[in-house]
Amino acid sequence: MNETRLLRFYGGAAGALAPFALFLVGVAWLGLSGAPDERGFWPVLLGALTLGLLLARDRTLYSEKIIAGMSQPVVMLMVMAWVLAGVLGALMNASGFIDALIWLAAQLSLAGAGFVVASFVVCCVVSTATGTSLGTVLICAPLLYPAGGLLGASLPVLTGAILGGATFGDNISPISDTTIASATTQDADLGGVVRSRLKYAFTAAAAALVGYVALGSAADAAVPRQAILQGDPRGLPMLLAPALVLGLLLSRRHLVEGLMLGVVAAAAIGIALGLLTPGQLLFIDADNFIAAGLILDGIERGIGVSFLTILLMGLVAGLEATGMIQRFVGFARRRIHTARGAEGWIFAVVSATVLLLTHSAVAILTVGTFTREIGEAFGIDRYRRANLLDITVCTYPFLLPFFIPTFLMASTTASGADFGLPRVSAFEVGMYNFHSWALLAVVVLAIVTGWGRSAASARP
Repeated sequence: MNETRLLRFYGGAAGALAPFALFLVGVAWLGLSGAPDERGFWPVLLGALTLGLLLARDRTLYSEKIIAGMSQPVVMLMVMAWVLAGVLGALMNASGFIDALIWLAAQLSLAGAGFVVASFVVCCVVSTATGTSLGTVLICAPLLYPAGGLLGASLPVLTGAILGGATFGDNISPISDTTIASATTQDADLGGVVRSRLKYAFTAAAAALVGYVALGSAADAAVPRQAILQGDPRGLPMLLAPALVLGLLLSRRHLVEGLMLGVVAAAAIGIALGLLTPGQLLFIDADNFIAAGLILDGIERGIGVSFLTILLMGLVAGLEATGMIQRFVGFARRRIHTARGAEGWIFAVVSATVLLLTHSAVAILTVGTFTREIGEAFGIDRYRRANLLDITVCTYPFLLPFFIPTFLMASTTASGADFGLPRVSAFEVGMYNFHSWALLAVVVLAIVTGWGRSAASARP
């Protein structure tokens, strides 16, 4: 980065971090208070950005940096995907697909904790096949959450299981952005990285399953019996729409392409089978002088998390422009003396980076060179280094209530409103993501005990 273009703040590092401190305090307060949706975080982010502007020595540069961060292609990709997924979810719900899932679960005798376990396994498969945790949540959560709630699953535990399954694939899939980033930054082949990572991922998944079995059922056992009686199989053909989306993603087609064609397929199948009418998709509400319909309802579902993401990426860009991350890496490099210490610092540095940047793949890319250089100096093999990076970034963003995955999972619980189910907060979502908690325990255990460390780096 050009030193003359580094963004500087009044108060130095404290001034640069002050906007993030305000953001984290505000998010924690709203999360613990059970904020109803992402809109509650908009004012917090606007306040943080305003504080950053006031503290920036060059306010024009700060403004340019945050706009550049907001307008990144990856941000617009997420916004478009969330909007399209909202429309797809609205069409699927209106078609009676949730009732069909309830009917199918009844035939398989899945209810309560059984449904939670099945949801975790399904999301593990989907996320591994597609390589996207966010895409898995977008596709699966709006369908599994209402059905599970009506079948007696504990709602917070169910959301944790869905997000945990999405985390599983993000961690091990060869087409996941974090897998690719962790492997390429350490000069490792993807196949070797995935194979070496399985022992950690399956250990965490097994521990998570124990938790989902133990806590997956809601206290009121009467709810699933009533819901099963209301099941209706007529909506099962609607499964073809999300199946089309998954098939396109598996064939490496663009996420937006898959979701857009899925929306078209859902509308066509629903109308052809008489589950939907053209008038439901879009109509004019003459009394209120507005357009309305399922398409607009679905778009509105994606607005909250989309605007949240745009503002958050602007805040992240302001911090990145200070060069603070690079200075922190240099500080750590001067304090390492053993292989175990090197791994501990790799864990600490990538943890701090992902907590500050709130983006997993970006955090890996930011500290990839540091990890490779330090790891090579202490004989830590490339697969081990890649695993330390990837496992670490698959914990915090899926646990803490100020990251996009927990926000997104919480936002999808709005799909249960039509069935009388309450929303789950981002705080609860992360609390019950047993898989990511287990991954955090696994990576700490591996560093402390040396589990999985090669003989070349066996020095304590």
